[in-house]
Amino acid sequence: MRLTLCNEVLRGMLFSQQCALAAGLGYAGLEVAPFTLDAEAPHLLGTTWRQRLRAAAAEEGIAITGLHWLLVAPRGLSITSADPAVRARTLDVMQRLVGLCADLGGTYLVHGSPQQRQVAGPDDARRAEEALARAGDWAAAAGVTYCLEPLSPRETNWATTVAEAVAIVDRIGNPGLRTMLDTCAAGQGEAAPVDAVLDRFLPGGALHHIHLNDRNRRAPGQGEDRFAPILAALARHGYAGWCGVEPFEYVPDGPGSAAFAAGYLRGVMEHAA
Repeated sequence: MRLTLCNEVLRGMLFSQQCALAAGLGYAGLEVAPFTLDAEAPHLLGTTWRQRLRAAAAEEGIAITGLHWLLVAPRGLSITSADPAVRARTLDVMQRLVGLCADLGGTYLVHGSPQQRQVAGPDDARRAEEALARAGDWAAAAGVTYCLEPLSPRETNWATTVAEAVAIVDRIGNPGLRTMLDTCAAGQGEAAPVDAVLDRFLPGGALHHIHLNDRNRRAPGQGEDRFAPILAALARHGYAGWCGVEPFEYVPDGPGSAAFAAGYLRGVMEHAA
């Protein structure tokens, strides 16, 4: 179980500075939101820039672990749209982001992007699954894993529980496609406590990745949620993947939020040990 910091928390800093700060706080990796690299077309980032980003992380002894918030930029993407042009553009971006992840040394992509997966028509869910099947193929070919992120009904109306996401992944049946768990979304949308959800789905290997955040959208330890049972469940089932710290509200600010989360989670783990 290793901590990686979702880099939009530090988006006001140069990427090299993000790497240095995260490493100094004890994070082993940075999980990158592509829009922080290029607000308009991150999927088209050139080879030289990709090499520079990877070198900046290596210089600080920190890994670029994966990508998340995949379809924020460019604007107008959707995996459910019936518009052929929108669909073709979205699939092209997804394929190129798989390549970006591999080029940066990442091993997974997290497909959240709630606004770009809203289901309104009778065929929308089918189109979403078809898009994920394609993404699984591209991921498998690139040697990475594409993860469907269950999000709460407050955010989207498709794949709103871990059970639903697992069923989608099982129907597609692609080894390059998995699911994951976000503790904020699970805390808001699951009927059972988060640790019970982990107890149910970790043993079968359905969960490839974890996001750690409080239901109040702040960093772990900055709300009512208690993370000792969550971390205990991960340890109990031998989870050896990455845990991405992903607050959405930064208190007192981005660096402060990242520092608090690192200290809090490290303290919980040391106390459990």
